[in-house]
Amino acid sequence: MRDSNPRNHSAPSAPGLPVGLQAIREFDTCTITNAIEQFGVRLRNEGFTRPGLICVTGGFPTLLGYAATCRIRSADPPMTGNRYLERTEWWDAIGGLPLPRIAVIQDLDSGTGLAACVGEVHAAILKAFGCEGVITNGSVRDVPGVQALQFPMFARSVSVSHAYAHLVDYGGPVEIFGLKIQSGDLLYADCHGVVSIPAEVAAELPAAAAKIRARERRIIEVCQAPDFSPEKLRRVIQQPD
Repeated sequence: MRDSNPRNHSAPSAPGLPVGLQAIREFDTCTITNAIEQFGVRLRNEGFTRPGLICVTGGFPTLLGYAATCRIRSADPPMTGNRYLERTEWWDAIGGLPLPRIAVIQDLDSGTGLAACVGEVHAAILKAFGCEGVITNGSVRDVPGVQALQFPMFARSVSVSHAYAHLVDYGGPVEIFGLKIQSGDLLYADCHGVVSIPAEVAAELPAAAAKIRARERRIIEVCQAPDFSPEKLRRVIQQPD
């Protein structure tokens, strides 16, 4: 259990989301994950990324939005076409999703650690199409320039070159660090990783998270009190919510 309120006060609100869903940003991904558990809608070892994903643009930003998915390859040249940017049909698919959006890019060759799938130019394009940031299992680049755009990049690593990065398909299922994502899934990301928000309980999560935070705060306050005792800790832990 944890006291969790590391909000990034400089993070913009997410346009297009109902106020109830906006309130998710008042909590970190860990607390939201705990809140999801209260509803029993999925197994506790599902619905979140495994270790290895980092925010390479620095700080403690949060991303909340609907997944705009695509898959790329980067180790070998494409069969047809040339560069990643020339495949503009993905733009129409992005524009069909509700706001706010998050670009979610699975690099099918990410094991090579070879190529950057997003840099400053592509970040500017994605932001123009309503994406708040990008999540990828691959690499990214142009970190200072993208940071200046206030476009968080959650990735495996950085790479100097885009090599042969090219679009394979878009709008279908992807997998990022063990998290299976469908186009349009509501995602929440911060320094801990990414959690998928189940639509059927999304509106109820802020209230459930607030109760969890209050209970954790009571426990922490007992632990930090000058008159701490095991009995007091036991009583507060055993108190009903």
